[in-house]
Amino acid sequence: MTVRKRDNRYYTYADCLTWPESHGEELINGALYVREPPGPSLSHQGIVSELCRQAGNALKDKPGRVYVAPFDIRLPAANEADDKIDTVVQPDVLIVCDPQRLDARGLRGPPDWIAEVLSPSTARYDQVVKLPVYERAGAREVWLIHPIERTLVIYQLEVGHYGRPTILELKGQTRLTAVPGVTIDWDEALSNLW
Repeated sequence: MTVRKRDNRYYTYADCLTWPESHGEELINGALYVREPPGPSLSHQGIVSELCRQAGNALKDKPGRVYVAPFDIRLPAANEADDKIDTVVQPDVLIVCDPQRLDARGLRGPPDWIAEVLSPSTARYDQVVKLPVYERAGAREVWLIHPIERTLVIYQLEVGHYGRPTILELKGQTRLTAVPGVTIDWDEALSNLW
């Protein structure tokens, strides 16, 4: 799967609402990015499923909820109305702790935690295009998971910016900082992949 900029037009969320239903399209600062086939790999989807399962189990009877793409995250630059928002993303996995920010269209504002599972054809887009958007929006913790390299890069918001990332191997357990009580067991997650 690859991601490409559709054209040079400027779009807003109001434009998105007029299009036929589609999955995987994201607006970044008014530019429309589209995903082209083939879809995500088996290992990508397996890791997404495991993150969702483990985080969901950890959040049972707690206020946070886990969501997976496609799930629109509207990221306003200030207090503009939804139809004026020019950045709408769909992270692979996310956790929202405040249900007041959820509505029928998804989430307005940054999730508490985001995970992007990188693939060779989309890694640059996730790291260079989307990560600065997450930082600007105030996403407290972002995980970039490299299934091929078996590494995890963690970015945490510190005084409005991401500090130096923490780089870990995908083994043992990793605790989410932004969402207390959630730990991902990589040995279990990876052993469940076919």
